[in-house]
Amino acid sequence: MVGVNVLKEIEGLEEKLNVKLPFVYKRFLCEEVKDIDSYEVESKKGDFIYIFNFKDLLERNETYTIQDVEPDCLMIGQDGDLGYFIRLDNESDKIYSLDLGALGSLAMDEEASDIYDLIK
Repeated sequence: MVGVNVLKEIEGLEEKLNVKLPFVYKRFLCEEVKDIDSYEVESKKGDFIYIFNFKDLLERNETYTIQDVEPDCLMIGQDGDLGYFIRLDNESDKIYSLDLGALGSLAMDEEASDIYDLIK
């Protein structure tokens, strides 16, 4: 039941953002993060990444004014000053990272082919 409610919330978020989130990322939110307030995972590199749940996505992106400097990206998680992103312009599941202080001035680093690949 939680997965269905989360999916409806994510669809509402997509409508609000006027985008289609990548399938694998949506599946991860529904199956893993669900409606948990704090979801932390360990990356392949050994870093701990706080993955935002559907309730926090807009707030975190607005706080850091992500779409003002990177309009085609959505920050999905964070490790201190390092943000983790998906692209909104191509429905790709690739995960990127960039220091939040360098947004808009440097190219993002490709981290993984999808969210599951980031944390395996």
